[in-house]
Amino acid sequence: MKAALALSLASSSLWHRRKVLALVCLTLTLSVTLLLGIQYLRTEVKQSFTSTISDTDLIIGARSGQLNLLLYTVFHIGNATNNIRWSTFKELEQDEHIRWLIPISLGDSYKGYRVVATDSRMLTHFRYGQGQPLTVAEGQWFDGIFDVVAGAGVARALGHQVGDSIVLSHGGGQTSFSNHEQTPFTVTGILAPTGTPVDQAVYISLDGMEAMHVGWSSGVAIPGRTLTPDKAEGRDFTPHAITAAFAGLEQKILTFRVQRAINESAAEPLSAILPGVALSDLWRLMGQFERALIGITGFVVVTSLIGLIAVLLTLQAQRAHEIAVLRAIGASPSLMAALYVIECVVLALLACVLAVALGTLAILALSPWILAHYGLHIPLRPLNLNEWVLLTSVPATALLVALAPAFSTWRQSRSLGFGDTGEK
Repeated sequence: MKAALALSLASSSLWHRRKVLALVCLTLTLSVTLLLGIQYLRTEVKQSFTSTISDTDLIIGARSGQLNLLLYTVFHIGNATNNIRWSTFKELEQDEHIRWLIPISLGDSYKGYRVVATDSRMLTHFRYGQGQPLTVAEGQWFDGIFDVVAGAGVARALGHQVGDSIVLSHGGGQTSFSNHEQTPFTVTGILAPTGTPVDQAVYISLDGMEAMHVGWSSGVAIPGRTLTPDKAEGRDFTPHAITAAFAGLEQKILTFRVQRAINESAAEPLSAILPGVALSDLWRLMGQFERALIGITGFVVVTSLIGLIAVLLTLQAQRAHEIAVLRAIGASPSLMAALYVIECVVLALLACVLAVALGTLAILALSPWILAHYGLHIPLRPLNLNEWVLLTSVPATALLVALAPAFSTWRQSRSLGFGDTGEK
């Protein structure tokens, strides 16, 4: 009975002050939306980050640190310290413990996007996410020397379609003054979106990479020495070296054994890394920034709750007559204090509900845009345990911070002395 009376009085009080409290609720809703949104985005980015490459047991490259090798092979950031001889790659192919190898050759770019030279094994064996293969959404995988397949992000950003002719640039960077104008490539396919760095690259054959560099020296084309597509037909373009290779093993249990053998190779200095371990290390380096961001957002929510308490304390002076009337008809000091607690918790719960609704609408509206511009897929899913903990912490914190005005009201009610029934 007392609980029902308290809820009825609290709802009436909230409705009576709806204009002022609506602004407070709006502020709190935006704060909770920011807190929940950052945690949600953090979870999805981490999932996308760790799923950038899957089912690949080792990444093999020239001797270097594992983060550097991971960055330039998977994320297309930075450059290799050295190359791997093609003869060494062929020897690795003969290793009975290695089931498949994907050769990767880097170094050139197309309007700021990385050019990746590989072969059909990329389409056959490369996996991302939960073991998902690459698929060609339009056209087909490259077959000729001067064919190119564009990642979904590149095609979308530059408006390319199957059949377009493009000219690749020598070296990396957004702008290049050394272009392979004598060897234009034709877009034969466009990959389906993956939400990974695969979308932000273009893919050519190893033969194409070699052919367009014939007649080049120190990054400069020598007049009369470069090839045209007609002159390139029928020639052998077996590469002398590649940048790196992705490897899949026959037995997962042999991963560390094969890794150690490659790292100790006498043929040339090599590094073999476990992509999962390297991804975890890289995420740990970034983790301190995301935790700081969550902490800052938490302070924003607490500040909003403190603002709510400040408003309630300000309104307390205006409620002196209301408190006196309620005390005169027999309301206890505890009931008066409970009204403040209920009001705070109800406003916090309402803010949480609105925050979830606002966040859902934001994901539905912005997810396609984020995928188009940043190559990051943010799906709509149920909240996980950590997100529920953050959400429920808001009304719990509201309950705690409401104790200050509640105690003040309790003292004020006791001082009136009306209608006391033994509670002091």
